[in-house]
Amino acid sequence: MNDAKVETISRLAQWRIENFGPCSYRRSDPFKIGLWNWHLSIEKNRYLYIRLFPEACRVSKDQPPIARFVLRVSNVGANRRPYISPIHERLLRTSDDFVWPVDSTILGRFIIDVEFLDLKIYSPNGGEPTSIWPSDGMMQSRATQNTLRCLSRMLDEEIYADVTINTADGTLRAHRAVLSANSPVFQSMFLHNLKEKESSTINIEDMSVESCMALLSYLYGNLKQEEFWKHRLVLLGAANKYDITDLKQFCEESLLEDINSGNVLERLQEAWLYQLNKLKKACFTYLFDFGKVYDVRDEMNDFFRLADRELMVEIFQEVLTVWKPA
Repeated sequence: MNDAKVETISRLAQWRIENFGPCSYRRSDPFKIGLWNWHLSIEKNRYLYIRLFPEACRVSKDQPPIARFVLRVSNVGANRRPYISPIHERLLRTSDDFVWPVDSTILGRFIIDVEFLDLKIYSPNGGEPTSIWPSDGMMQSRATQNTLRCLSRMLDEEIYADVTINTADGTLRAHRAVLSANSPVFQSMFLHNLKEKESSTINIEDMSVESCMALLSYLYGNLKQEEFWKHRLVLLGAANKYDITDLKQFCEESLLEDINSGNVLERLQEAWLYQLNKLKKACFTYLFDFGKVYDVRDEMNDFFRLADRELMVEIFQEVLTVWKPA
């Protein structure tokens, strides 16, 4: 096993140290998070000193990261006892910019995790630093922006709206052409002699007005990032129900970005319910390959009581695959 290799998933990097003695020094291979390649290093003297720094290159020199992160050190095994750092936020240029001394006798085999909570950069034109996650996407052309403004006006001002949507707590007006262009399910409603075609009414009673408006904003190309993050689980359900493939993929990619111990079981349930294979695999990797199942042992008991039987089978198969004897 390469003792210098760092494994990464989402915003988490994990370095497994197999053999580390007193008065030792070790530096990891570079690993990619965000725009930068990173290194971890450890040194044992009275304390265990852990450093995090970007690899020296043009990117880290011209756009040094402002990293917000937390570190964890734990021994290997079922009775791991983690040492968890405070949340740090630092401008990192070299290995001298950050060091965390751990008052510990950990030797031999142990694990170092670094979880990046945010990464920011300064604009070349000055001003406040901005996060690289999440972004509003690539700059759109002026023609596309104008089209989106027109669609937004059509929705906001109900210009020639010809469909009424009944939600759980109110109604909205929309356009059957826009709905049909985005969803084969909506198209089928209006194409055949269904009640939606005759009444020009759609009942979406499993969504609130607010979440349904977020769905319409996406279909009309005007959904704001903060609204997407607020409603993305409901939007995932709607995307699955109405066969809006690109929205379903967008939700899955977003849910992959911020897997952590507090949401990994919920993510796994959503992945199973909506057949999101990449998200399911990432949750398995986080739990078993990265050993985070130890952090959610109490939550796992409730999860097992409610989980689908077929999902339980997949979980145990994954456990057997990851933990099979060497």
